[in-house]
Amino acid sequence: MFLTLWNIFAANWYWFLLTAVLAYLIGSINPAVIVTRVVTKGKQDIRNMGSGNAGFTNVLRSVGKVPAVITIVCDALKCILAVFIGFFLFKWFVALPVQDAWFERCFLTCVKYFAGVFCILGHSFPLYFRFKGGKGIVTAAALMLASDWRVFVMILATFLIIFIIGRIISLASIICAALYAPYTFLCTFVFDHLLTKPCLWFVLIATVSSFLIGIFAVIKHKDNIKRLLNGEEKRIKAKK
Repeated sequence: MFLTLWNIFAANWYWFLLTAVLAYLIGSINPAVIVTRVVTKGKQDIRNMGSGNAGFTNVLRSVGKVPAVITIVCDALKCILAVFIGFFLFKWFVALPVQDAWFERCFLTCVKYFAGVFCILGHSFPLYFRFKGGKGIVTAAALMLASDWRVFVMILATFLIIFIIGRIISLASIICAALYAPYTFLCTFVFDHLLTKPCLWFVLIATVSSFLIGIFAVIKHKDNIKRLLNGEEKRIKAKK
């Protein structure tokens, strides 16, 4: 089966390349930077405010609730857009050698992970903003929703429980990032591979993809981890 997947990649590498480029360019659109500039009439850059992170939490603390809501919605939508552009490119233009509905479903889900990874890279290293962007948590959450709603529900529940207890977004984000791969493995191995139809290759690709995304998110939170260990991380408090 892995040989089949390699043959698909070799025969359609240009579709993978197009998907990666489009996803990265879409991901490079950073709502946190744009919204902050609009709200401050071009006087402020969110990357020079608060924690310096171009993401939802810093916008919430430094700019306000409404800009933060716009940021989180747009961050999620851009990833969903990137993921489904990749999905439909392969759905419409790539003829799979295996005529099986389950194989097609699993393959197209892998394409979603592929597009999502490059969208997250674009978010964190945006071409349009000197490669200085956010940490990718909201973008990763949108990928979860678009690729596997079961994992999204588990991550969302975990996030809410941790946040309600501690009121620290970074702590909840780090723990959820670390749990992304285990949750993905649980859902794909138990509910797909064991209970539905054998697809170990899909379990492997999905788990490795979520592991890489989770590790990337944890690394991007290295400063937050230092502050958490020193007891210096601030609890969430929005600017009014």
